[in-house]
Amino acid sequence: MKHARRLVAGTLAAGALALSLTGCGDSAAPTERLAGKTAQPTPEAGSATPPTASPAPVPGGASDEAYKKWGLTAPLQYAPKPAQKPQIPKPGAGKVPVIDRIPVPADDKVVFLTFDDGAEKDPEFLKMAADLKLPISMFLTDSVASSDYGHFEEIRDNGSASTINNHTLTHPNLRTLSFEAQKKEICGQQERLEKRFGKRPPLFRPPFGNYNDDTLRAASECGVSSLVLWRVSMQINNFQYAEGSALKPGDIVLAHFRGPGELKGTTETQMTTRMLQRIQEQGYRIGRLEDYL
Repeated sequence: MKHARRLVAGTLAAGALALSLTGCGDSAAPTERLAGKTAQPTPEAGSATPPTASPAPVPGGASDEAYKKWGLTAPLQYAPKPAQKPQIPKPGAGKVPVIDRIPVPADDKVVFLTFDDGAEKDPEFLKMAADLKLPISMFLTDSVASSDYGHFEEIRDNGSASTINNHTLTHPNLRTLSFEAQKKEICGQQERLEKRFGKRPPLFRPPFGNYNDDTLRAASECGVSSLVLWRVSMQINNFQYAEGSALKPGDIVLAHFRGPGELKGTTETQMTTRMLQRIQEQGYRIGRLEDYL
């Protein structure tokens, strides 16, 4: 990439990821990327040993039998809310912090689910997310999600403590825009989401993972508390990694609300099942991102 990402102090490295699919209609470019890292293949199934102890599920977790309905061979494991939130390095004055991995202990095998855009609105996914009580941090783009914001409201209200966050009005490459234009994209979506859902989102994700200092300042002025990137992206069948070839504790996983037209015939629920299988194969639990921020 032409412009190097600024590293955030401490354990957080600046994030932009390897190639991943996007789905924002005409407003989206064909790839989302992370800082020029080479994507690596996922480990083979069964290559990691699952945890020996079953952690307590999050409140309102999935029923014991829900996993079978959605093609999993074992129940999902959920990370409880931590007693104390990890310390996030403070940003410069007038800016928001950039977070691409949550700084958890090396033995805390927890990852976080995030879904972007909002182009696909599959009723089966509503059932899946509700049955499994998946804690999803949704980053919605108005130009594609607003045709049925009620779909994402159902996910938010299904008992999983999922959340709705900001992914701009029209999904532009923010680094090509002026400060004022960036602020319009970010603040505009803050206002629309607040009007529709009754709450101003605390988290923001820039389209394609592209941002600059103007983005950090604009996000701060729009009332955002953190700019959230990712280290792992879900493709149709497997993960792509920004580094290495396996999940790491605290990884933020990027997926998208997409349908068969963009997933080569695969449905959103099938893609999600494969994603959850890969998480289980590597012995990880699923946490709620907002519990750690």
